[in-house]
Amino acid sequence: MPAPEAAPAPAATPPPADLVNVQIDGVWYKFPKGTRMIEACKQVQKEVPHYCYHPKLSSPGNCRMCLVEMGMPPRPAPGQEPEKDEHGMPKIGWMPRPVIACANTVAEGMGIRTESTLTQEVRKGVMEFLLINHPLDCPICDQAGECRLQEFSVEHGRGESRFREEKVKKPKNVDIGPRVRLDDERCIMCSRCIRFTAEIADEPVLGFTERGSYTTLTVHPGKRLEHNYSLNTVDICPVGALTSTDFRFQQRVWFLSETNSLCTKCGRGCNMEIGARGDTIYRQTPRDNNDVNSTWMCDQGRLDFHFVNSEFRLTDPMVKTGGKHQVASWKKALQTVADAVSGVKGDEIAIIASARMTNEELFFVKQLARLLGTENLDVIPRTGGADNYLRADDLNPNTTGARQILGIEPGAKLAGIGELMSRGRLRVVLALGENLLKAGFEQRDLEKVGCLVSLHILANASAELSHVVLPGTSYAETRGSMINVTGRLQRLNKAVNSPGSARDTWEILRDLIVACGGSNGLHSIEDVFSRLAAEVTCFQGLSFAKIGDLGVQVVETGEKVPLLEREKERKAKGIIVG
Repeated sequence: MPAPEAAPAPAATPPPADLVNVQIDGVWYKFPKGTRMIEACKQVQKEVPHYCYHPKLSSPGNCRMCLVEMGMPPRPAPGQEPEKDEHGMPKIGWMPRPVIACANTVAEGMGIRTESTLTQEVRKGVMEFLLINHPLDCPICDQAGECRLQEFSVEHGRGESRFREEKVKKPKNVDIGPRVRLDDERCIMCSRCIRFTAEIADEPVLGFTERGSYTTLTVHPGKRLEHNYSLNTVDICPVGALTSTDFRFQQRVWFLSETNSLCTKCGRGCNMEIGARGDTIYRQTPRDNNDVNSTWMCDQGRLDFHFVNSEFRLTDPMVKTGGKHQVASWKKALQTVADAVSGVKGDEIAIIASARMTNEELFFVKQLARLLGTENLDVIPRTGGADNYLRADDLNPNTTGARQILGIEPGAKLAGIGELMSRGRLRVVLALGENLLKAGFEQRDLEKVGCLVSLHILANASAELSHVVLPGTSYAETRGSMINVTGRLQRLNKAVNSPGSARDTWEILRDLIVACGGSNGLHSIEDVFSRLAAEVTCFQGLSFAKIGDLGVQVVETGEKVPLLEREKERKAKGIIVG
């Protein structure tokens, strides 16, 4: 038997002060005292199947799938020394019945068997009971392909059913909220959704009714599952009992390509995966990051992708000729803008950018303003989205980046730009990523501008008034970086291609600078970030690759994430693993 060895631990975890010796499948390891058995097994790559357990929720121990064989050293008789093995570790006396690994913690000298005959038999028994009344509708279930019941039935099931009676029928396709549907006959009563609504969302609207085989998940009388975090219940449901109304029957998950990216609905920058097939996005789901959004994501953010697939996307550059827009080549469109700004004084030019732009795009905005000699530069502020969970008050995803790169306070110059526009003092206005009519500018004032240029992704009223329209890319069609409201630098990744002739926004701005007489040799997003790191203090010493999948802290803003603060408290109390 090998001598004890320390279990692998996350790099950020400090050396534990109080370790206990635990034997797992014949090998001794050391774990911090109080570690749950299921987590100890996970750390040494010994998977313990489970349904009800979730590290961010309390552990009720009600699915029994995580049963393992456990033992402890026998208590020696008075005056006798404990019996030791050949390595000097205490011999273990094994209990005749298994225990649940999710709610029990390790202790000195404990033994755990995850692959013994007893463990395998009890798992088969649990799986058999779970499948007794489960419908055989895997071919039409949205969970197929990522269903834990499917996986564990293959790995730990008997392979055939001995149940010959009539299955208990339960409600199907129940409308329990505006964004979630319930297929009750698939429910295995793990209670994850119930605990989430009660412990995380603070809206305990779900519960069980009836008993035994007739136990049914339902909403409380007069209630609905309609809070802004309801779709997290779909994510954590291990079977197909809870499904997203938006995604239901839209696509098979094994056809989707998953891309790590960021939510841009607000300044939190929740980490997420974009699920796409071809160039169509079908869903967005949260990605674990304990420094940003934990395991969760709001419904508004995860459903904020339909505009990317919209039929109103701008696909080609256009130049207005004779009062009507005509499709033009990129060279002609950019040269038209360059001709419009040629010889124009800087104080007669205004650039209204967007805090929805990436850091790399904002870098080129700054270069463009410098080249044109204008100080009439601002971004549109948006506020009013905060809740007590993840949503930030700042509705722009990159306000912090705009402050750091452009050196401005968003909105500070908008009134002045509007005044110049109303007096007919602006000959050229560049609207980059913003619909100016929705941002508070008046149509009569925009009509006074000699050349209005719109760089946007959607057809809109401002684009209709513009002399030149440039189709850019959405968050899902580009690579880049943003800094969230807590000062964390994070990466966007390209999940789908842009439609038609639309180009990366940073490339459009780069080529516009060249057309206006500037020059640069930046040909990749890595090149742009390197220049950015050389010019802006908070990026110094970083590269695009160093940002990583979880981001790095570059600015201290003092803002806290309410949901993460509560999780820290629950973890400190031992309620959750975290």
